[in-house]
Amino acid sequence: MFRVVKIHRMKVGIGQAAAELGVSRDTLRRWEAAGKITVERTPSGHRRYDLAELRGLVPRKTTSERITIAYARVSHSSQKKELKEQINQLQSLCMKYDWEFELIQDLGSGVNYRKSGLRKLIQRICDGDVERLLMTNRDRLLRFGVDLIFALCENFQTEVVIMNINSLEDFEDDIAEDILEIITVFSARLYGTQNDKNQRIIDRLMDIARELAE
Repeated sequence: MFRVVKIHRMKVGIGQAAAELGVSRDTLRRWEAAGKITVERTPSGHRRYDLAELRGLVPRKTTSERITIAYARVSHSSQKKELKEQINQLQSLCMKYDWEFELIQDLGSGVNYRKSGLRKLIQRICDGDVERLLMTNRDRLLRFGVDLIFALCENFQTEVVIMNINSLEDFEDDIAEDILEIITVFSARLYGTQNDKNQRIIDRLMDIARELAE
């Protein structure tokens, strides 16, 4: 079975709240006085608005107009079999529950935020097109910082569904790939420095990278 992720609701200041709704700050204050919206106060007295509640005041696409996005990712091209398995699992669940869906697949590590599929997914969520986001496992989306995407989903009322089917072996393989990429990027930033300490760090990092690649 799958599980639905519970996401913390985001609170924003009056400036961001006004921008989200396309109204003035004075309008928000009038709505607050009339009881149309609820407002929390910080210890210093600043207003904090529930962004999801504000989104509910803005007309959005109906459920029937929004779709499920099934997102699949592998770290490198040699994992075509694993990618196909993910896709099959996602498609099967969508068909089981009769969800209209679109498949987005990505190739790249879980620490790469510039993947084309991830960017497309974020844009679709922000456009209000996505009723739910479906993945086999949360780390298919990102290894680190996935809660940022989940916060976007909460803001745009997109349900997040995770199937939790990845094996421990798959997880360990992907973690090794991600660590290798982090080491490579970090080493590149230090490369060319004249500092002996930095050079020793680079040498050690490269030794670790070679061990991971074995």
